[in-house]
Amino acid sequence: MKLSADLSAFSIRLGYRFAKPEILVRAVTHSSMVSPHRDDNQRLEFLGDRVLGLVMAEALLHADPGAPEGLLAPRYNALVRREACADVARQLDLGAVLKLGRSEMKSGGRRKEALLADAMEAVIAAVYQDGGFDAARQVILNNWGARIHDVAEDARDAKTALQEWAQARGEVPPLYIEVARTGPDHQPVFTIEVRLASGPSEKATAGSKRQAEQAAAAALLEKVDT
Repeated sequence: MKLSADLSAFSIRLGYRFAKPEILVRAVTHSSMVSPHRDDNQRLEFLGDRVLGLVMAEALLHADPGAPEGLLAPRYNALVRREACADVARQLDLGAVLKLGRSEMKSGGRRKEALLADAMEAVIAAVYQDGGFDAARQVILNNWGARIHDVAEDARDAKTALQEWAQARGEVPPLYIEVARTGPDHQPVFTIEVRLASGPSEKATAGSKRQAEQAAAAALLEKVDT
């Protein structure tokens, strides 16, 4: 089997040449394209998530041999979470080569964060199955690059940090409220307000509820910590 021109170009961007091109084709095939003669990437996604996790855990241990588990865990979470995988996928323009069904095409599937993240994990699994663990490790380290070394000293997400701030002061967990949703169904924009029981609140707008919640929490943390 020979890769199409767009997948060959993607393979170059990824930094890996497949001995079995059909594995890459499966990795970029979304479940909306399933047919009796075509497998989707869901099983590869499951495997890729585990390969990515092991590589990141190993990389973090090597990057900071003296770091305790309490610091390694949030750094690890920051590097393997959906947003990080989707960011690498966008960096590689993975969305351009995804094989999607008509419904996903119409709903803007090539830009969906969850879909991009899942596909990125599937591609990692494809490299692992094609070339083994060392090949997968190299691809991950090359494409995550400076993220591994630049991950924050305390990489807890803002929502977790805000909740811990509230609990330390005897408050109930922060309340998140969707106050607005605009844009088309395939590309919505959310405005989220976060409130503390003691009164302070902040709003933020983003292309997903999670991103808006995180941005609002970060803004509120900055306000209450000043």
